[in-house]
This record gives sequence, C-alpha cells and structure tokens, in this order.
Amino acid sequence: MAVITEIKDLKRIYERRVPRMFYDYAESGSWTEQTFRENTSDFDQLRLRQRVAVDMTGRSTTSEMIGQEVAMPVALAPVGLTGMQHADGEIKAAKAAEEFDVPFTLSTMSICSIEAVAEKTSKPFWFQLYTMKDEGYVRRLIERAKAAKCSALVITLDLQILGQRHKDLKNGLSAPPKLTPKTIVNLMTKWTWGLQMLGTKNREFGNIVGHVDGISDTSQLGAWTAEQFDPSLDWGKIAKIKEMWGGKVILKGILDAEDAKMALKVGADAIIVSNHGGRQLDGAMSSIKMLPSILDAVGDQIEVHLDSGIRSGQDVLKAVAMGAKGTYIGRAYIYGLGAMGQAGVSKALEVIHKELDISMALCGKRKISELDQDVLLVPKDFTGDWR
Repeated sequence: MAVITEIKDLKRIYERRVPRMFYDYAESGSWTEQTFRENTSDFDQLRLRQRVAVDMTGRSTTSEMIGQEVAMPVALAPVGLTGMQHADGEIKAAKAAEEFDVPFTLSTMSICSIEAVAEKTSKPFWFQLYTMKDEGYVRRLIERAKAAKCSALVITLDLQILGQRHKDLKNGLSAPPKLTPKTIVNLMTKWTWGLQMLGTKNREFGNIVGHVDGISDTSQLGAWTAEQFDPSLDWGKIAKIKEMWGGKVILKGILDAEDAKMALKVGADAIIVSNHGGRQLDGAMSSIKMLPSILDAVGDQIEVHLDSGIRSGQDVLKAVAMGAKGTYIGRAYIYGLGAMGQAGVSKALEVIHKELDISMALCGKRKISELDQDVLLVPKDFTGDWR
C-alpha cells in the first residue's frame, strides 16, 4: 500500500487506474487552460504568517456552511460523470462525506441518480441543478430532489453554453465509453476499473435516462444534452427556481462583484465564487483573486464560498482567511475516488483536514472563526491593477 501524504499521491494512482478519457475529463480546462492552471498557481502567491508561543491545545476545525455544522469548512463539489471515475462513484463519495461530516453535492449530470444516492445514505445531501430548456424536466428534477430530502439546491449559473474542452472532443467522451479502437486499447490496461463497472447497473446518466420524454438509452442522450442547457437563463428565472424549491439555495459560478450583488437581490442563502474549475471561460480570473472584490461588494449580507483550485488544507486556510465561509473540493476528491474508491475519498478528506489543522495551529489559531487576513501575507499587487 502506497503511503499517502498529499493529494498529489492520490492523483498519481488515479491516473494509473482510470481510463484516459475520464482522467482527462477531470484533469483539464477549456481552450488554452490558462484559468485552469491559475486557479491553483494563484494560491501559491499567498504566504502564511507563522506565530509561536501560542497555546495550540483544544483546536477545532468545525464550522458552519449555510447553517449546517461541518467538520471543516469544506464541501464536495458537484462533479459530472463521477460514477465513471469509479463504479457507483457518487454513492461512494457521498458515504465518505457523510462519515467525515462534510456536505456532498450531487450533480445533475451524475451517473448514480438522486434516488440511488439517497437510498445508500442516511444524511441529507445537496443537489446541484443545471437549468435546461425542458421546464417540465427541471420541475420534476426539483421534486425528485425534494422527495430525497436534499437540504440545499446549488444552481449552477456559468454553464448556459458549454465551454470547449479539447481533450473531451479528441477522446470522444461518453458514458459509458464508446468502444473505439483507441478506447479498447486503453481499457485493456484498466481491467480493475472494468471489472468494477461490470458489477454495477449504474453506467448511464441516472438523473436523465428514463426521466425525459423520448430518452430511454444513451443513443439519444448526447443530442438532447447538447441542446438542453438554457442560454436564456436570467435572474428572473433564477428567482422562479428559488421559489419552486422553497428551501436553501446556493448560487454557483459567481465571478464578478455585480453578479454577487444580483445574487443578494434574489435572496440566495450563499454564493460560490467559481469559474467552473477553469472549464468554461478560459482567460477569466482565478477564483481566489476575485474573492476580495466580491466580499467587498456584499460584505456579510450573504454567505460567500469559494470553489476552483483547492488542492490542500493550506488552500482551505487561505480561502477562509481571505473571508470565505466555506470551500469546495472537486478534483481533489475525484483523485481519491478513482485511486481507491470510497477509501480514497476519505483519505483525500483526511489529508486536507490534517493540513488545515496543523497549518492553522502554526499560524497561532485554534478555531476556524479566528482565521482572518492576519494569518496571511498577501502581495500588494495580488488582485492586479486591471482596466
């Protein structure tokens, strides 16, 4: 058994065990991948302020996200095709999150359905919604999430039009994978993954197949999905979805102070500063660099979370110290899932928690609530002088 000390260790195992098209799906961004790279590299510009002779006993990383107590200010982000990274991937990730006491967010584009995840878990999870042109389908999806007792609706705002990801097109990404000569050659080296997938019935988009008129199998799914993301989504529609849901709403994909103000106006419970992991608008600023201006715009009037670029507990610490009330990990837990299944997700959470706890202590802080910019050394030009 390899000794796992950092998320990169899980990533190395993940790359060996998962088919190339699904590895590339997770480990890529749109166009030149500039934003994808800067989401992580911009965290490196922030330094931590070491403090000594401070009583470090009795530390706690517990916090709250939208009123829910969490073991640390980290949630599992919604990731499409998670069930292709490992058999029953969404179920395994949700169970690991539940055991660790952090939120799990199920994607609309999941392989395991809302009902399948709810059946195998005992605590409410969050559900992420992509708005589609088929309003009847969206209403049914929301009702299914309510019936499963999902405790929050995460509405993604930055995928009205799908950004181009070169690797997905070149790999012919599909679920399940199409058996082309190139795919077959790659799958022959991933026999453990194949045996696991043969042992589950969850191999299609569980929230779509069987729930949309005229879509009974994957042969019709590609065309339907490509046409269904709603380019006409606006704040009025968001307000209607919020009313339809009737519970806590988190708006994901905010990267501009003016949009943060609009989210506040429609009554969202929280916003997620996110650029979709660098998978949509390439050339956009990193989430961590946009966080300060968004916090300046909305203050403490709405809970502000951060997604995109988190790969360590120190990244979590830096985001929270900058003012975020919570963070999301996507690729970090996917690496663990693809590497070791549920145990790998648990390991990813353990690694991040340990890094957060020790780094917080060495900064002289014992509670998440004590973290502020006092623990950071921020370059004077960190956010840039843009015109």
